Amino acid sequence: MGKNRATVRAVGVGISVVLLAASATACSSDDKKDSAKAEGAAAAPSAAPTTKGPEAFAAAGYQGLKPGMAKEAGLATGALEPSPVSLLGGCTDFVYKGGPAPDQARMAAEAATEARYKDLSAKADAASGKAPAPAGTLPPNASAKDAAAAAAGSAAGAKDSAAAAKLIADSTMALVDLRVAQEAKDKAYLTTGRVSFAEAGLRELAAPAEAKTAEGIGAGSTLEALQQAYGAKGLQQDKSGKYVLPVEGQQGWQYEFTVDGAKVAGMAVVNRDIKCA
Repeated sequence: MGKNRATVRAVGVGISVVLLAASATACSSDDKKDSAKAEGAAAAPSAAPTTKGPEAFAAAGYQGLKPGMAKEAGLATGALEPSPVSLLGGCTDFVYKGGPAPDQARMAAEAATEARYKDLSAKADAASGKAPAPAGTLPPNASAKDAAAAAAGSAAGAKDSAAAAKLIADSTMALVDLRVAQEAKDKAYLTTGRVSFAEAGLRELAAPAEAKTAEGIGAGSTLEALQQAYGAKGLQQDKSGKYVLPVEGQQGWQYEFTVDGAKVAGMAVVNRDIKCA
């Protein structure tokens, strides 16, 4: 009986060892599967779509705004603040979403400057149209009365001419003031960017400071980088000091780069042939 009990115990121990070994093997196999799954998950590319980089500033359009588009269509894009920041010269200018609020004091000053120029210009044109004809030569047998009348006419003509000359000079100075106001407006929105609409549609896209062209040019770019990017494509400096580049395939449109020192301070796409009013 003792031998039989020992045999039973030995068999039981053997079975236990086999079961433990099988369990260990199974656990090891499960661990390997979990590890393989984890490694596979780590190695697989993300299914989430990659985000695109910032939109390039281009003559074809920017933020849904396209050259020549109507003002109402431009506002409908949602890219612009709804209130204009300038009405100078007959164009209506807006800033991009999040841009500065309209400067009412500056807009009032612009309106006064433009009104003064229009008034003086109309008066100068009217005075020029009334300029007296040159006095004729008196005949040898002219009477003293005729001579006196001719002298009075010449004096009146000279007076009218002097008044017309003053009006012309005043209107010219008013035009200078108008140009100064326009340059001040351009400078005020050089870094924030603005969009200008004429009656015929969008005529100017001035880029915000963060915008870059496809070649990486924007505010802060060096003059050397600007010339390297566009020198071979026709970049030239105009009389105003800006660097201009004609837009291929878009008649009348050009890039304008404002340079301060040796760096780009601002850029725009504009068609100067499209008049504000």
